[in-house]
Amino acid sequence: MRKIGVLTSGGDAPGMNAALRAVVRKAIYHGLAVVGFRRGYHGLVYGEYQEMQLGSVADIIHRGGTMLLTARSPEFMERSGREQALQVIEKSGVDGLIVIGGDGSLRGAEALERLGVRTVIVPGTIDNDIACSDYSIGFDTAVYNVTDAVNKVRDTATSHERVYVIEVMGRTSGHIALAAGLAGGAESILVPEVPFDLAEVCDRLQRGVKRGKLHSIILVAEGAGAALNVGEEIKKRTKMETRVTILGHLQRGGTPTAFDRILASRLGAAAVDLLRSGSHGKMVGFRSSDIHVTSFAEVLAEKKEFPQELYRLATILAI
Repeated sequence: MRKIGVLTSGGDAPGMNAALRAVVRKAIYHGLAVVGFRRGYHGLVYGEYQEMQLGSVADIIHRGGTMLLTARSPEFMERSGREQALQVIEKSGVDGLIVIGGDGSLRGAEALERLGVRTVIVPGTIDNDIACSDYSIGFDTAVYNVTDAVNKVRDTATSHERVYVIEVMGRTSGHIALAAGLAGGAESILVPEVPFDLAEVCDRLQRGVKRGKLHSIILVAEGAGAALNVGEEIKKRTKMETRVTILGHLQRGGTPTAFDRILASRLGAAAVDLLRSGSHGKMVGFRSSDIHVTSFAEVLAEKKEFPQELYRLATILAI
């Protein structure tokens, strides 16, 4: 192993820059050269790469987004595109590749591994929906951002005695909604993993009013239903003044939390060590406060479990 490549793929996640910094500096510390591929798999297909030095990753640990940029690559989805990427990898002289990203990025890394590219993945997605790792880079920051927004909305909700329905990201995963809902004291949390009854949601709201509550917050993961529709239905059934806030991409931006920076630094460094040891076709994850290495096959075969006990706790505490 003389030269490694690194790229960020899929949706950006706060902490990706911290992971890049760790990869580059850990590799250089051990005498390896590093190449950064820009715009994810798109750059891999079209040969957009640059040599990375110690200074290339200076002053980025606290920045959100990704300095290497990220983009969709429909070309990489085709076999011809992957073969073109393989030629670029060979031309760049890269002996191993580290991919930082989510589920789609993992599948791309697995495809490269099948083509003979020694590949390791670092889980980076705010959705926290990657199996075999308790946390993925960016999740903690996204939850902080949503909780902060809930705190601000609550001030207005109380002043005007309103119900606020807040939509958060999560097309197939309710992890952000659950964590932020529990931390923010939401009255109801609607997620794709748990069936819900709007009649019960409305009953909960009305019980709160009877005991003197001035406002209520309902968090909706986008995959559980459109917040605008939920808000309209609540207003129709309860006659309460209801407002809808869609947080959108602000959840993915901003300065990464200390937890995400530390997690990213540990995972990025571990990915370098994994390649140096001759191991590949694996993901470096985080379980029980320690680095956990899992094969691509195992990660892809396993579905991330939704924390039902945590969901039940959130429901009990919002009684």
